[in-house]
Amino acid sequence: MFHAYPMDTWLDTPKQSFPSSLSANDFKSLFRGHPGGVAVITADAGEGPVALTVSSVVSVSAEPPLMIFSVSALSSASEVLSRAETVVVHLLDAHDVDLAKFGATPGADRFGQTHRWSPLATGEAVYEDVRAWVRCAVIDRMEVGTSTIIAVHALESRVMRDVQAGEPGDALVYHNRSWHRLGEHSKLEA
Repeated sequence: MFHAYPMDTWLDTPKQSFPSSLSANDFKSLFRGHPGGVAVITADAGEGPVALTVSSVVSVSAEPPLMIFSVSALSSASEVLSRAETVVVHLLDAHDVDLAKFGATPGADRFGQTHRWSPLATGEAVYEDVRAWVRCAVIDRMEVGTSTIIAVHALESRVMRDVQAGEPGDALVYHNRSWHRLGEHSKLEA
């Protein structure tokens, strides 16, 4: 059993009005230099599965196991994600770059014959042969600007390509509008 953690209790401060802020272009330029890990989120609210690629998955807590991610209101999957009770977060590595690109392609049939997937016994769509996936229950949503932050509680997972502690693995990151592989060649000495 899990408990909902209302996000509105996390943000008890009153909404503030700011006299000025960065432009959207200035804000985007900040984050072009800030790489993010890559994931594909799948969900189904009863009319068939949807999928999208994100670089916003963040681990929030290990006990209980909680994560958050954001979804733009412009995403074709946003309406389904606003109603889905569960999601599957696919944590990708460089071997999964084709799936990451596919999930980021507007209008693509993400559940056609291009990438193998199957439903879990609980009904959620899972792409096969990805580095890892985790099935999660949605515990809260919060509208922020033009996006929705979705908080989820991890229920079950499967790791197909494990990364040992201290090893670089074969991580996939999105940086400055392009895909990158992290590995031994990119490791900096501590």
